[in-house]
Amino acid sequence: MALAKVNAAAVVGLDGQLIEVEVDISSGLPAMTIVGLPDMGVQEARERVRAAIRNSGCTFPARRITVNLAPADLRKEGPAYDLPIAVGILLSSEQVAADVSEVLLLGELSLDGSLRHTHGILAMVALAKEQGLSTVIVPASDAREAALIEGISVIPVGSLSELIGHLRGIRSIPPYSSVPSEEIALPMWNTTDLTHIKGQEHAKRALEVAAAGGHNIVMVGPPGSGKTMLARSLPSIFPRMAMEECLEVTKIYSVGGLLPSDTPLIAQRPFRSPHYTISQAGLVGGGRWPRPGEISLSHRGVLFLDEFPEFGHTTLEVLRQPLEDKVVTISRAQGSITFPANFMLVAAMNPCPCGYYGDSVKECRCSSAEVTRYSKRISGPLLDRIDIFVDVPRVEYEKLADDRLGESSEKVRARVEIARQIQRERFNGRGLACNADATALEVKEFCQVEPSAQELLRTAMKQLSLSARGFHRILKIARTIADLESAPVIQTHHLAEAIQYRPRSLP
Repeated sequence: MALAKVNAAAVVGLDGQLIEVEVDISSGLPAMTIVGLPDMGVQEARERVRAAIRNSGCTFPARRITVNLAPADLRKEGPAYDLPIAVGILLSSEQVAADVSEVLLLGELSLDGSLRHTHGILAMVALAKEQGLSTVIVPASDAREAALIEGISVIPVGSLSELIGHLRGIRSIPPYSSVPSEEIALPMWNTTDLTHIKGQEHAKRALEVAAAGGHNIVMVGPPGSGKTMLARSLPSIFPRMAMEECLEVTKIYSVGGLLPSDTPLIAQRPFRSPHYTISQAGLVGGGRWPRPGEISLSHRGVLFLDEFPEFGHTTLEVLRQPLEDKVVTISRAQGSITFPANFMLVAAMNPCPCGYYGDSVKECRCSSAEVTRYSKRISGPLLDRIDIFVDVPRVEYEKLADDRLGESSEKVRARVEIARQIQRERFNGRGLACNADATALEVKEFCQVEPSAQELLRTAMKQLSLSARGFHRILKIARTIADLESAPVIQTHHLAEAIQYRPRSLP
């Protein structure tokens, strides 16, 4: 019997952490002990590993087995340690002889020895490449996901008995071969097309500006005016995700256990629409061992909050920091974990509790005090972080009955992609993706206003009582509108349209 060492991995936040599995078999009463701060899921690996080894044609040693998961001060959770523990026992009991020092093993074992799907594969395989390991052994169902990380050999394994034959040299398992990630054909969006939305031309234009610059937007209007349909059409005019963005989003969904087994790569921008009863932890992430929340699951995509004022006050207030910093940090006694949260906020709300304040047809039943209280459910600092406010009024019969189709999402998306390309070239090397991400430094450098528009900007600053943040947001929106026209300088009509998207007063 000899001491065996096998490489495994843990996921901390969205990053992998290399774990060394040490297995020692000594004389004494038959027992198996796992140390190194394992949770209950890891402790239960004893029974899964024992049954899997026996059902794979090998002998489970009837001796004292000690398994150490190092580093010992890092919490280990989940069933991904089953396979490395099993291989460590087989190596230590000399039933298998192989050099696995450059190999990372991942996978959950069934009692019959077959390997199951494991969460967080992408993050752990990325770690293996960073650590200079040459090979990863993963469940066959996870091979497509693991192969997204190029430059490392992926061995797909269906069962423990297959792996034993591979390590013994009896039946070699060829590395998984896949199409290079940059050659993967990204699917088209399956969302509502703008051409099928009747009327609301002003709102459609606001969505185009929001998509072109990554600006947060709030739509206000009575029930049934089309706010939700407009929001759901937004992904159809977004530019395609770059492969780097696809990998970022896929890693988040993999760690969160939300990546479908038949979808190794998420190529569509996320669209998340949580109910207003969601908890704070569900929105921003959390738990005893933090997991990504809705704002991280909507990274590089859209977070749609319908019935905006109905969300809890404290729940909405936690959005303030992620909207500015594009990340969310969750602190616990064990440490802090940072998740990406670069999303576009789209919110829809009624102007009052009954929904018909200011409606041209149906009379509002709310008192002025009720309307005021309803609008104050959303704090001023949070509203100050929203770029575009647009009214979505009732659609008239003539427009609903009109058989003519509006402009298609494909044409709008073409303009949006050109504007985004201009912004990528503008912010090249600065770590910014779009105008909405620009800081005060970039606003001063790139948001140049023609002299004839300066007086309009000064008047808007006074009449709207804009804060410095609101002032910069108008300039960023105007810069986006100019980019849609490929204009080098912000002109008067660009600025006038941008000012229209700011609220003169709360509903």
